[in-house]
Amino acid sequence: MNYARILIVLLFGISLLFVYGCTAEPADGTKTGGLPEPSTYDAKRVSNANTATASNEAPMDFEETDSSEKYASLDENPFYETKRAPLSTFSIDVDTASYANVRRYLERGTAPPKDAVRIEELVNYFEYDYPQPVGDVPFSVTTEAASAPWNGKHKLVQIGLQGKTVSLDNLPPSNLVFLLDVSGSMNAPDKLPLLKSGLRMMISQLSPRDRVAIVTYAGSSGLVLPSTSVSDRNAILNALNRLQAGGSTNGGQGIQLAYKVARENFIRGGNNRVILATDGDFNVGPSSDDALVSLIEKERESNVFLSVFGFGTGNLNDSMMEKLSNKGNGNYAYIDSTQEARKALGNQIAGTLYTIAKDVKIQVEFNPAKVAGYRLIGYENRVMADQDFNNDKKDAGEIGAGVSVTALYELVPAGQRVINPGIDKLKYSKVEPTGEAFGSELMTVKLRYKEPDGAKSKLLKHGVLDRNASMEAASDNMRFASSVAEFGLLLRDSKYKGSASFDSIRKRAASSMGSDLKGYRGGFLSLVDLAAKSRG
Repeated sequence: MNYARILIVLLFGISLLFVYGCTAEPADGTKTGGLPEPSTYDAKRVSNANTATASNEAPMDFEETDSSEKYASLDENPFYETKRAPLSTFSIDVDTASYANVRRYLERGTAPPKDAVRIEELVNYFEYDYPQPVGDVPFSVTTEAASAPWNGKHKLVQIGLQGKTVSLDNLPPSNLVFLLDVSGSMNAPDKLPLLKSGLRMMISQLSPRDRVAIVTYAGSSGLVLPSTSVSDRNAILNALNRLQAGGSTNGGQGIQLAYKVARENFIRGGNNRVILATDGDFNVGPSSDDALVSLIEKERESNVFLSVFGFGTGNLNDSMMEKLSNKGNGNYAYIDSTQEARKALGNQIAGTLYTIAKDVKIQVEFNPAKVAGYRLIGYENRVMADQDFNNDKKDAGEIGAGVSVTALYELVPAGQRVINPGIDKLKYSKVEPTGEAFGSELMTVKLRYKEPDGAKSKLLKHGVLDRNASMEAASDNMRFASSVAEFGLLLRDSKYKGSASFDSIRKRAASSMGSDLKGYRGGFLSLVDLAAKSRG
């Protein structure tokens, strides 16, 4: 009888194994049905789709905002009264990371965090038809004034710099050190594989005179490839192809080794640069923004420049990467696709690699007879003390070969009130300047810059006339730049957005496309449509 009971229990157990075994996965991990096994990158997206389908709602085809992404807090520049503060001083910026990152959010159906929207980087993502410089000055200066499209009572002034275009054949030899994050956080399709693809594009454009070294960092850093002539291109590509992701992230140690390799192979008169590619997830060794910035500030004294490329989602440390590029005499781009890699590491390689002017600062003096107040649009983390303009020890921004830089000021014309909550009226400034002072000049733009290997700055001055032009009569450069700036005001839900609207942005951008041979401006129109649709 006992044997019969044991037999019954065994048969029941076998039947259970059979039932559950039919739904179990094979040993090789493949599924017997349903959705394919998602990668780490797609797991959250698949989860969202399953949840939506189960509740009879349309699946959401986007990745939700990850709270572990880090963005520096950004307080918009306010309006200043000309009588109180006649000078505005800032460092130029050629970073473009914010635009690509904002695009990533919008294309996935998510509004970007406000602090991810840096308006100057949106504007400077695009090329503008500024004239080439003449003579020995490495960049041209173009200014234009027109009515502000989101506030008809105000004016908008555009300052455009155009770096001298240099053929790749005429670039000086390069000593490049690829500093690559191969930690476990880079193990996703939009991280290390995309990074390797982008660097292959860059390597294909380098000349045999150039040299490349590869330093990697995870739990510890290491020299994967000593400085190697690009004439041995296969050796560089083979070293790159062998890279795999795994481990923790000791970025500080990697930075120190990369700069050491760059110094040991320094080319006098050449382009000496560390190219850092990471998601910014430093979690071993010096990892705070301040500690890493101090490290970069010390290393830049060797006259080795730094370019930073951000990859991936989820744990993107945008704040840290922007600070490192700012303090390392370099630029910062975010790469979210093969197309963006082609732009940053292919089409614009000269601007990425070759600096034609460093420590470029702008100081604007406003004419109180014409301007009651002003506001610099964007550049919040580039504002400088007025006395730093003439101090050659103060670090500022760099301009690469063929790169354009654009800045916009919104002006309150004389006679109008500057709304500046919390500030009392001046007691001793009741005498108003006459409207004839300095003719029709709105302001004077002063610029300081150094040669790439220079220590003493040079000064340029440029007056801006008030021609009372409408935005409709402005150049394509100004109409398109103003459209992108207005887009940023809406994305940030700026208190200065006035009458800004997606309809206004689209109409003005569509009428100022220019040749748009690379399709970047057309892509902007698509983003405007996405943002407008998401707002209903």
